[in-house]
Amino acid sequence: MTAEITELVAEVKADIVSETVIQIDTVTSPTVEAAPRPEARAPAEELTYRLRQQSILARFGERGLRERDLQALLDAACEACAEGLETAYSKVLAFDDQTSRLKLVAGVGWRDDAEGRASLGADMESPAGFAFQTGQPVLSNHLENEERFRTPGFLAEHGIRRAINVLIQPEIGGRPYGVLEVDSPDEGQFDAKDAVFLDGFASVLGAAIARQAVEKRLLDAVEHQAMMAREMSHRVKNSLGLVSSLLNMQSRSATSEETREALAEAGSRIQAISRVHDQLWRSVDLDSVPLEDFLCQLCEDLTHSVPGTTIDCQVGPGTVPSDVAIPVGLIVNELVTNAMKYACSVDRCVIRVSGTTDAATLTVRVEDEGPGFDIEAARSNKSLGLRVVDSLVKQLNGTLTVDVSAGTAITLTASIARPD
Repeated sequence: MTAEITELVAEVKADIVSETVIQIDTVTSPTVEAAPRPEARAPAEELTYRLRQQSILARFGERGLRERDLQALLDAACEACAEGLETAYSKVLAFDDQTSRLKLVAGVGWRDDAEGRASLGADMESPAGFAFQTGQPVLSNHLENEERFRTPGFLAEHGIRRAINVLIQPEIGGRPYGVLEVDSPDEGQFDAKDAVFLDGFASVLGAAIARQAVEKRLLDAVEHQAMMAREMSHRVKNSLGLVSSLLNMQSRSATSEETREALAEAGSRIQAISRVHDQLWRSVDLDSVPLEDFLCQLCEDLTHSVPGTTIDCQVGPGTVPSDVAIPVGLIVNELVTNAMKYACSVDRCVIRVSGTTDAATLTVRVEDEGPGFDIEAARSNKSLGLRVVDSLVKQLNGTLTVDVSAGTAITLTASIARPD
């Protein structure tokens, strides 16, 4: 990865070297450019210095690809730029829409209260403003004698003598993000190659900022969709609860026992679906439902429907996909309701519901202490409840087994593995 980034940076630098130097010449006085560097390096030292800059830029490029925190990215950029140009001062100036000024949002070397408070003019009269307005790197080696621009008081307070300003390219809301600046209070000179390094650095930083902006928009869109889905599940839950209540009211006013039972069972089934949607809108993950929360809440609600009923719910941790939870909830609702109807004595009713799940398989078991349940006879009689259960088991590609050795134990086994 480092080699690829280094190669990319080298290509970018090769494309911008000539343009950058021309831009610098247009804003740097000839007398300043002609002045010798007091700390001129030997050729070997110069090569080491430039290679070190490339290494720093490559390392930052790797971080820019993975960093998701904007402030951490800006802080790292300031530290790396200061290291690469062997100075104690660097900063990122972001354009502030409210003040139309360049606001210091990250930096190294400045006083503690500078970040978030200090700002510079974004007009053509300051070095940073000129770079921001024109996109041209600005190289200033003698700020105390500068005649082209006013020297910002903030720099004078820190004794800054020389600076390089380059534009951070990505456009946010139709204008560039801001300016990357490196400063030094020491005598000497930044040269055109230093400006090329900083300009290349600003390009990498700009690309990283743009990536973060795109990711933020995508995350915001996903969160908005999740919020809408939760709101929809909440509304569906409320609507189903209303329908269930209406069916129960109609059941109580029905004239025949058969009609009352049919309406009550329909209301119970609708209420079971409502409980799944209740879990969905509360869940962090809209694609799945905690099995324990869902089934045990279902059992608790069913307990209140028959006085003297005890439902012991023992479900292990784990989740099931939301499209699996609805049929599972309906199956458990039918099996528990059936046990209440046929396995409970007048004054005592104990039903046990258990469940386990892993990445591939779901197992749910409903047990009672009744006289036993003849599932084949119920199928022969075309029991509506059993037909509903069989249909839902088929939908899940699952199996249903019955053990009547001690009461009745019905076990649902279904695959919940998702294809890759």
